[in-house]
Amino acid sequence: MESNYSYNTIAKPILDITLKEKGSKFISYAYPVLDEDDVKKRLEEVKTLHPKATHHCYAFRLGLKGENYRANDDGEPSGSAGLPIYNQLLGHDVTNILLVVVRYYGGTKLGVGGLVKIYKESAKELLSFAEMITKELEKVLTLEFDFSHQNQIFTILNKYNAKVLEFDSGAYGKIKALVKLKDEEEIQEALSGFLRNKF
Repeated sequence: MESNYSYNTIAKPILDITLKEKGSKFISYAYPVLDEDDVKKRLEEVKTLHPKATHHCYAFRLGLKGENYRANDDGEPSGSAGLPIYNQLLGHDVTNILLVVVRYYGGTKLGVGGLVKIYKESAKELLSFAEMITKELEKVLTLEFDFSHQNQIFTILNKYNAKVLEFDSGAYGKIKALVKLKDEEEIQEALSGFLRNKF
């Protein structure tokens, strides 16, 4: 597989790994994600699960080389939570992943050093349960076409093992399909005669 088009990530979500430190409880979650919309959705899920938690700290990496990333301390001292989580993602060489550590404050302050240590441990412990996989980079294409071309379009998408995510049959056809990035140009070329437009 061409390394320009593949990346390491986790096979499936890992949920609810708990560590305790001086009365505080740290609960970790990791999710494979495709884009920032996915990240937002998963973060909301965790916040819904833990509405009374003191902090929801997280880090994510997106993109082939993890070039789109963020580390968020969510009210913990700067650099004491998001960064140690992010560094574990770097250390495990995984991307397209969100890792969240939820904290319930237990009454004893841990200090910046103590926080760095426990957030790092939480992320590390969680990732030790992960099944790591190598995936080919994919991209979502949105295609619009007249129905007379429907068969040709499905034939081309099938040829490249594209995964149809949505199919809308309004006034004209609209498909959202997940394609391998390495095939994108060829697919665009093959489809070019059949589309109303693409975006």
